[in-house]
Amino acid sequence: MKDFSGKVAFITGGASGIGFAMARTFGQRGMKVAIADVEAETCASGVDTLRREGIVAIGSACDVSDRESLADAAARTFREFGTVHVLCNNAGVSRAGPIETIASPDWDWVIGVNLKGLVNGLQLFLPHMKAHGEDGHIVNTASMNGVAGAALAGPYSATKFAAVGISEVLAAELEGTPIGVSVLCPSWVRTRMLDNGRNRPAKFGGPIALDRDGANAERNRRYAQALETGLDPACVAKLVCDAITARRLYVFTHSDRRTDVEHRFEMMMDGFDALADEVPGLPRQQAARSERQ
Repeated sequence: MKDFSGKVAFITGGASGIGFAMARTFGQRGMKVAIADVEAETCASGVDTLRREGIVAIGSACDVSDRESLADAAARTFREFGTVHVLCNNAGVSRAGPIETIASPDWDWVIGVNLKGLVNGLQLFLPHMKAHGEDGHIVNTASMNGVAGAALAGPYSATKFAAVGISEVLAAELEGTPIGVSVLCPSWVRTRMLDNGRNRPAKFGGPIALDRDGANAERNRRYAQALETGLDPACVAKLVCDAITARRLYVFTHSDRRTDVEHRFEMMMDGFDALADEVPGLPRQQAARSERQ
């Protein structure tokens, strides 16, 4: 999609952080924007800010894990703006800790928002985007934890790996159509992601105060420090726009994280090498690997 002017974007988790930065950047490029967010007051405030900046915007309080809630936000957007061209499945949450100790409702919450919310967005918007036939793009927000797992991030990494996989499948399914796909894999960005427990709905156990998460206090301290010096969300939004224009699948934010991805794939190649070494008659993966290098 080369031209943003006059088009419409729908962004979940759009009232703050990366989501709001994308809304603002899209609006500055001439798009109308619809933001959906579980924080109703923050969503309303975000819309006011965008409108004061001359951007045509609407907002809907929305829990993406609830398909009917997201469907209502989608219906309102279609009703008021007509056509959606860019879908950003950006809403995300996390719970930290060893995999065996994270409570079942927290697994349900993270899966509900990060994975089911993404699927809900695709199933509600993609048929519409295909039907109108105009240039469009889907942006799924994953994470560096979706391409290189990290300790104490089990539910988050599981769902973000899923977001990456779904994005690759979707890109293959939409090849040759006017709809492109990008998967955003940010590292440290200045957002309130660490305190996302403030938004946990009652059906998953209610809000969690960050300062009461004693079991993960040291991890949270380190994450807070990293976030304070993280990338400006506006920079991330620009990278997303560039990827949309180029129809680029992967969007990374920090070049120093390349080594994490290389390390992961080295471990995978080691697995292939071991297979060839240990099972007689199979092709020598080491030789093929040397040819690639």
